[in-house]
Amino acid sequence: MSISNAIVVGGGIGGLATAAALARRGVAVTLLEQAQSLREVGAGLQVSPNGLAVLRALGLEAALKTKSAVQAQAVVLRDFRHGATVARLDLARLRPEQKYYFVHRADLIDMLAGAAKRGNVTFEMGAQVASVRPGPIAQVQMANGRIQRAELVVVADGIHSVARPVLNGPDVAAFSGQVAWRATIPNTINHPPEAHVHMGPGRHLVSYPLRGGQLINLVAVEERTDWAPEGWNHADDPAHLCAAFAEFGGPVAQMVQAVQQVTLWGLHLHPVAQCWHKEGVALLGDAAHPTLPFLAQGANLALEDAWALARAATSGRGDGLARYQQTRIARVTRVVRAAEKNAARYHLHPGLLRTAAHMGLRLASTLAPGRMIGAFDWLYGYDVTAGPDQG
Repeated sequence: MSISNAIVVGGGIGGLATAAALARRGVAVTLLEQAQSLREVGAGLQVSPNGLAVLRALGLEAALKTKSAVQAQAVVLRDFRHGATVARLDLARLRPEQKYYFVHRADLIDMLAGAAKRGNVTFEMGAQVASVRPGPIAQVQMANGRIQRAELVVVADGIHSVARPVLNGPDVAAFSGQVAWRATIPNTINHPPEAHVHMGPGRHLVSYPLRGGQLINLVAVEERTDWAPEGWNHADDPAHLCAAFAEFGGPVAQMVQAVQQVTLWGLHLHPVAQCWHKEGVALLGDAAHPTLPFLAQGANLALEDAWALARAATSGRGDGLARYQQTRIARVTRVVRAAEKNAARYHLHPGLLRTAAHMGLRLASTLAPGRMIGAFDWLYGYDVTAGPDQG
């Protein structure tokens, strides 16, 4: 497969990275985004070394610092009562090239959009896609009836993808029994350049600094039986967040009290799509493999997908899209499953199991810190830009 033109549906991280990666390989790209402007407000994300490898290959690593990204020093697990440290994952023990950053989502969007524009990607804003049709020349039908065609259509439109049902039939998602709040607050507590996971019974809260340490990003997760809608932009009352974490002491109490605006979303379990491609159409990122946020890998997997797809689509081989799925599916399935398991580890209730688990983490962190960080080498040590055969 070797293409000269492509349409990318979706102006999020995965779509923009794909557009930039394809443009670097000489493909004429049109990006369709339903919003009137590219914007992401009020949210942070973690760029782990595997995602950074793609940004580096796109020539964007230096831009992270100009965007005031915070280089992470550690991931710290903390007890909910008073914030005491349970375990510390020292990110300084990663290999020198394996850096880890906290970045505002809007800043990463801006960086990737800039790379796409420098590659002469054509942006169509306010472009509502109604359907996607695979075929010898794939088609995108717009809500206004207009039809656009390209040799390749990459659909990176998230969990409510217009193309996933076309390739796989109706999506079967199940409420996970967990909801999450998301907010940013001023960093008035001198939060260090670390991700703190505050673990409590049936809930946990993740905090880390953004924009040179001026802000703190909060993601707070609670187990509940009440269903909540999926998606990131459902406004909620900050009082609900405060009530859910009322038993948390230490810095959590101060942070949740500082929240002025918060969004709530329900976390749903989606199977990894069985079919990622068909006759010139390919799924990417959450459209193919939505993941829970408990490994902070959603954006990083989308970046990996973007590089792998762009390389496969411009390889000159006829099986490019099939090889894209083949080289990605085992990797993303492993990450999705690992993320699903993490919440249970964070939400242990007081008792022998929690005591033993925390003691084990504390001992491992103290006595074998190198082995502890080494347990994540399968995740952080993966470099999709190094070659097509990693899995």
